[in-house]
Amino acid sequence: MKAIARDTYGAPDVLELRDVEKPTVAPDGVLVRVRAASLNPYDWHMLRGVPYLVRFSEGLRTPKAKVLGADGAGVVEAVGSDVTAFKPGDEVFGSRYGSLAEFFLGRERNFVPKPPTLSFEEAAAIPMAGITALQALRDRGRLEAGERVLINGASGGVGTFAVQIAKALGADVTAVCSTRNVELVRSIGADRVIDYTVDDFARNGVKHDVILDVIGNRSLTDFRRALTPKGRFVFVGGGGVDRSQGHVLGPLVRMARGLVMSRFVSQELLPFLAKITKADLVVLSDFVEAGKLRPVIDRTFPLSEAADAIRYLEEGHARGKVVVTL
Repeated sequence: MKAIARDTYGAPDVLELRDVEKPTVAPDGVLVRVRAASLNPYDWHMLRGVPYLVRFSEGLRTPKAKVLGADGAGVVEAVGSDVTAFKPGDEVFGSRYGSLAEFFLGRERNFVPKPPTLSFEEAAAIPMAGITALQALRDRGRLEAGERVLINGASGGVGTFAVQIAKALGADVTAVCSTRNVELVRSIGADRVIDYTVDDFARNGVKHDVILDVIGNRSLTDFRRALTPKGRFVFVGGGGVDRSQGHVLGPLVRMARGLVMSRFVSQELLPFLAKITKADLVVLSDFVEAGKLRPVIDRTFPLSEAADAIRYLEEGHARGKVVVTL
């Protein structure tokens, strides 16, 4: 089968479209013919092997996994003898490493049925970014109906999901983005939009119960200024594609600072990493079916141009998700 693969860590230049062995279906396996795959900052972290700490699990000198990609949508090609939830021909989406290929292999827990109202491209955009937004707001931020939430980085992959999910949870949503994205963010449900080129959320005097930061471009002190005295600040990893935090520990430095500072202030500073679960893929699918969630797609690239797609994502200006089509 054709796949986007690499033999070493590095820039997108190390990626090749090559023939690799088609996965073998184990008794508990689900083999999906990929119709679309979406990209996340996770993918360029895995591509470059940064922060270097990830190499302890992914391979010290060379990457263990040759084929990139984690999120995908497609049609079930084959299932193992123990699989009962799916059959060949079912349309599904989910998350499992190796989605930038004609086929990717997972288990029942990695996939859920694709909502019929979504295209394969839209469904592929959901898993990692959608679950990050959902768990960060609902679980880590404990966002409740009627609370005020501010989302910094509202026009990106996680941010566009976060705006819609916060509204679905009944919150009053303030979104922060650049001038060119104001109308986009307003169109997906934000109650008010702050254009950071003309206004500063940290100094306008408005306080929020919850703040979600997916960029990492402001200090912890700035975010605290915009929180209520008992507010919760949730920051996703190191945020976005900011490489200023160093290649060794990367976002762990900022996460540690937040944990230490939390011991001395009344507000909660809460670092967060998502965990992909089937239950939350179902929750997101239900939001879609209820008309409360619709993925935002910036650009699509063919599989042969996956390296260009990652370069575009690394620039940090994508509006919504970047998707690779097959």
